[in-house]
Amino acid sequence: RDHKFQTMGAFNDNVTFSHIAREWRCKWESKEGDLAELQKVLDSKLAAIKAVDGVVSVQRVVCGGCQDYKVVTKLDADKFGAWEEAKFAPEAEFLAEIEKLGVKRIETQTYTLETL
Repeated sequence: RDHKFQTMGAFNDNVTFSHIAREWRCKWESKEGDLAELQKVLDSKLAAIKAVDGVVSVQRVVCGGCQDYKVVTKLDADKFGAWEEAKFAPEAEFLAEIEKLGVKRIETQTYTLETL
């Protein structure tokens, strides 16, 4: 479910934000198999992700215990709308490629992300 965020804002008087992130996530099963292949797919898309106007950071999260693989792209809030209009490219390509690997629970989420 996508949410339209304002360019900069607040949820209330003391919860404000100036960055919005898009997360792509899935569950992997094999360190030598699909985890290694997930990284190859990310490596092939990383330059395009970093080239998105307004990108502040791209982070990869891997949990060996619960087998999470997440890519979090953080943008300046005032640039996020344009990326959303572009359907978060290269999101569709990335998700299609990882789906072919047979990974489970492929999901996306949009949220605010601030360094405190």
